[in-house]
Amino acid sequence: MSTAVSDYEYDLPEELIAQFPAQPPESARLLVYDRQTGTITHTTFARINDFLPPECAMVLNDTKVIKARIFGQKVSGGKVELLFQKPIGSERYLVNIRGRVKIGSRLLFDEGLEAEILALAEDGTREVAFYQGEQALRFDALLEVLDRIGHIPLPPYIKREDTQDDSRDYQTLFASKSGAVAAPTASLHFSKELFAAVCAQHPEHYLTLHVGIGTFKPVEAE
Repeated sequence: MSTAVSDYEYDLPEELIAQFPAQPPESARLLVYDRQTGTITHTTFARINDFLPPECAMVLNDTKVIKARIFGQKVSGGKVELLFQKPIGSERYLVNIRGRVKIGSRLLFDEGLEAEILALAEDGTREVAFYQGEQALRFDALLEVLDRIGHIPLPPYIKREDTQDDSRDYQTLFASKSGAVAAPTASLHFSKELFAAVCAQHPEHYLTLHVGIGTFKPVEAE
């Protein structure tokens, strides 16, 4: 089996990349490949229950997408965009920042939120601490602020700004543990009725896997 990146190139026309979710969500198209017969079925996600083996269980990721994208400015006045990635300590966080910054500088956001640059990594990420006044914010407190001033971080292949509807549509029905910067997208196609129908026939189990920004990064090694 080849592992060269060049062997996995394929053409994906931009006009076929959905910019808004299917409505209703279960109307999204579904391709089913039967490994025993080699047949391919083109259908919709609404029929997912028809293809699940009777004895299978559902293992679901209950991570919740946070409003990780915030806009602010430098003390000097220049505009910046910050994308929260994850906590790396009790009061230290890994972020991406669009705009040049220096260690020790502070960025200003709405509601008195400030970010102090603590370290610059070679891969382009930055370590920061967040403050309101002189109070360093722990993760729970920071989440409350991000929920009020932040934006849902849509994938880079969606070429539009986020809307209020994205706060609902880019979230699974069972999202409960805040920490992801991207949704586990396969689960977005469940309506409440379809999810209830599937769970009525298959036991469900939950785990928490926060989806990070790496899900959008291209494979860099040849």
